[in-house]
Amino acid sequence: MAKILVTGTAGFIGYHLAKRLIERGDEVVGLDFINDYYDINLKYARLERTGILKNEIEYGEFVQSSKFKNYKFIMLKLEDREAILKLFSIEKFDKVCNLAAQAGVRYSIENPFTYIDSNIVGFMNILEGCRHNGVKHLVYASSSSVYGLNEEMPFSVHHNVDHPVSLYAASKKSNELMAHTYSYLYQIPTTGLRFFTVYGPWGRPDMALFLFTKAILEGKPIEVFNNGNMQRDFTYVDDIVEGVVRVIDSPSAGNPGWSGRQPDPGTSVAPYRVYNIGNSRPVKLLDFIEAIEDALGKMAVKNFLPMQPGDVPATWADVSDLAADFGYQPSTPVEEGIRRFVEWYRGYY
Repeated sequence: MAKILVTGTAGFIGYHLAKRLIERGDEVVGLDFINDYYDINLKYARLERTGILKNEIEYGEFVQSSKFKNYKFIMLKLEDREAILKLFSIEKFDKVCNLAAQAGVRYSIENPFTYIDSNIVGFMNILEGCRHNGVKHLVYASSSSVYGLNEEMPFSVHHNVDHPVSLYAASKKSNELMAHTYSYLYQIPTTGLRFFTVYGPWGRPDMALFLFTKAILEGKPIEVFNNGNMQRDFTYVDDIVEGVVRVIDSPSAGNPGWSGRQPDPGTSVAPYRVYNIGNSRPVKLLDFIEAIEDALGKMAVKNFLPMQPGDVPATWADVSDLAADFGYQPSTPVEEGIRRFVEWYRGYY
């Protein structure tokens, strides 16, 4: 068992991951700023399920979980350099999983500086905290959006990803570059995980499944971009968390066969790795909507729209590296995952 910092624990994946680590007995410190990018009441509700009560939360102060003796939470901004470095210095984490970030492709077009503050400056503070306090492994969230203009399918970590089409994607690519530098200079094992369209109970309200479910139940039209000609590698949150936990437990190592003459983008001579973490079964958007209609027992009114700036028409994860190194094998069919989400949504709302 280890002492692990998980950032973004009021968020969707962070909540599920923290709960899993707590329940298996790790000493977990959760961190989040609880910003208002989406409904903060949902974020507080997630925290409450791990014993962190809203009325006890104050910026920069620890809150001990009322349910788990091995869990405490602190509200901090990643870009608060002094506070983040102080946290690392006091707590001396064994491992760190950084899931906190400003999310959203479309939001980045309207609010670019938010992404620089949280995803670049904030990640820099995480790296410095790891560097100066003997952290044995940094795992961090990257994104399938880094593939940008790449059209070779399925997306592989061994492909070039130098052509992002949103600032969000560029910030995640930057995280990978920053992590590699610190792995090389300071021998800090780092592992980046490129998430592919995660969904499930307690999911984000800005994601398609949530938006579609809400609109269909309210009898409102849903917005179907690119006239429905989209494919996404939808991945159920429990499958994602299983993969993340396995990665946390195994610090990355250098690739002895790596060559600067033919550089492999997914590995390095440094203790650095990048993995895709997805379902590896792309689903057509219209089929995804049909599964939601089946789970709700109600048809959607569809408003077909063109492709949005920053979007890509398809994502498809090659997860063979993650399968080979960690035995990763997602097992939740989309229909079952959607059914579980709808059951949660109806119960919560």
